Amino acid sequence: MGGGSRYVGAPALAGLAALRAGTDLVTIALPSRIANIVNSFSPDLITMQLPEEDLIPEAIPKISDQLEDSTAVLIGPGLGLGTRTEDAVIELMETIATDYPDLPVLLDADGLKIVSERPDLLKESNSIVTPHAGEFEILSGKKLSSKKKERIATVSETAEELRTSILLKAHVDICADEEGKVILNDTGNPGMTVGGTGDVLGGIISAFLSRGVKPFQAAVAGSFVCGLAGDICSEERGYEFTASDVKDNIPNAIERARKYW
Repeated sequence: MGGGSRYVGAPALAGLAALRAGTDLVTIALPSRIANIVNSFSPDLITMQLPEEDLIPEAIPKISDQLEDSTAVLIGPGLGLGTRTEDAVIELMETIATDYPDLPVLLDADGLKIVSERPDLLKESNSIVTPHAGEFEILSGKKLSSKKKERIATVSETAEELRTSILLKAHVDICADEEGKVILNDTGNPGMTVGGTGDVLGGIISAFLSRGVKPFQAAVAGSFVCGLAGDICSEERGYEFTASDVKDNIPNAIERARKYW
């Protein structure tokens, strides 16, 4: 669920990344005004057209009906912020927490920022959050130290407090589960600071969730595969690549990663 009036490409990148990572079907819920644009990116994407230019509470019943047949949910790519959008996300998360507590839900970008106002919803759902440092501070109210051990400890403690899996996106990703267990990932390179790679990461993790992988394991595997796809891009063209290039190399990264599994 994403794609506000400003960022059209973000949900498409996430959806296409999920397909590249092995999920069977992707349905993107987004405003009708941009649904045709997203459809034009690929015939492989299914769109659910919602009213208005941005997500509003009136759209939630239609989205909720889709949850019955869903195996994972990603909320956030290109979503945008605004009072009605925030109300809609909170209402959807309340529905998930109440009616579908076992349904894996990944919150990224604006979705993560919105739910930071209601951390109880993370505790009541089967969730993953994927913040960068600034979003982590919004979510937790804690500043991250520049010292590695202290950063790891802060992420671990926050995951325990919120009872959720956290993937802190950084030069070295820090993945922590709800019991405070931590795994680090150092695949990836400076070229991955390009816009859109976070959407690709969200799509990869969502694909793994949809295939029955537990949230923490999905976060760790997604971090590794996304970074490795970026490394394959750098082998081919240096650091001058795009998020779409990373997305296209997901199958190659998964094939390489099999030797570690």
